[in-house]
Amino acid sequence: MSFWNWSGFFEYLFNPFILGGVATTIWLTCVSLVCGLILGFFLALMRRSNVAAVRGSAKFYIWLFRGTPLLVQLIVIYTALPQVGIRFSVVQAALIGLALNEAAYLAEIIRAGIEAVPEGQSRAARALGMTERQIMRHIVMPQAFKVIIPPLGNSVNGLLKTTSVTSVISMEELLRRTQVLIQERFMVLELFAVAAIYYLLLTTAWDFIQRRIESRFGQASANVRIGEKR
Repeated sequence: MSFWNWSGFFEYLFNPFILGGVATTIWLTCVSLVCGLILGFFLALMRRSNVAAVRGSAKFYIWLFRGTPLLVQLIVIYTALPQVGIRFSVVQAALIGLALNEAAYLAEIIRAGIEAVPEGQSRAARALGMTERQIMRHIVMPQAFKVIIPPLGNSVNGLLKTTSVTSVISMEELLRRTQVLIQERFMVLELFAVAAIYYLLLTTAWDFIQRRIESRFGQASANVRIGEKR
């Protein structure tokens, strides 16, 4: 019995079925990230609320979703909720689970970025008559975003790989499709190697994009400081 089948490896390296899984992994990451960012932003604002009930609700949410495995959350959404009449398709359950889980982590990243902006700037803006929405939009978030970018980029990197967990509810992303082919072809090492290569390519491509984004915003920040000195 051959330990490694090179022809099988190269056959599946560019297999349309596998490439379809790669595409699913990409859009699943993008949609989950956008939804997680939106929810995470509101959770971050709730964490900073002066109302104890609102602040406590956000804390509880973050505690719950950061303290339990995504695997358990997906199983509850896909298999437990139908027991009480709430049903989701595989795609819906995967997106909801990833977005809810990611929001808990992004909320803390966003909150840290907001709190990194000196409070004196907000007080000065209020003295000038700006509303809270204007302060958040024009003063706080532009500065907070530069603090948020590095950990946010790391979250995207992790999310690209975390999408593989959705294979447990039969979401046909990269890992699930790899498993399907393994059951048909029995080429375990070769197919897992193909999947690993694509995950590595995706995270490497994102690392490159992240460095460009960080460099762009870092340069913009430097230009602003130079303009202020002049």
